[in-house]
Amino acid sequence: MNKDDFDYAIENTSVIVAPERQIATFGSTSFNFYLISELMDRVDQVRIRNGKIHAERPQILTPEHYRRLLLEGFGDKAQRYVDQLREHLRNIAVLRYGFQFRKTDVTEETIRDSIDAVIGRTKRRVESANEPLSAVIQGVDDAWEVCLLKFTIDLIERSSGGNLVDFRKRGLL
Repeated sequence: MNKDDFDYAIENTSVIVAPERQIATFGSTSFNFYLISELMDRVDQVRIRNGKIHAERPQILTPEHYRRLLLEGFGDKAQRYVDQLREHLRNIAVLRYGFQFRKTDVTEETIRDSIDAVIGRTKRRVESANEPLSAVIQGVDDAWEVCLLKFTIDLIERSSGGNLVDFRKRGLL
């Protein structure tokens, strides 16, 4: 895959139905996905991939954590520099999200129909089944994993604000 293929996949990823809930702050969360894509070499052939993405509990990475990571194998001068960094950055914390994507959870089905019809049926099925942790995504067939990764990054961005609020409420930040 070249850069143009990658950019094309990112630009042509569209979330039709987003999960109603965000990534849980104090536990793991599993999201179902239905990734729908047109087969490029066949007319009116659409592939639906269904699977799960497992989001681990977000972790707080503080300057102290970075200090421990940075100093492994370094001497006293490095220690002083990192101490200065820690003093200036003491109020900074970063959330780390971990995802596991298991291809064994993915099923594929190819349907002979228009992509709009398949998207409509899948959307109605998810909405009528009341699946609050499900997403319907339209993407590119050859680069479907890139499309799924973009969805995952967007989900992290959507969840991070609420996760930070939850950590602050518990006095963890």
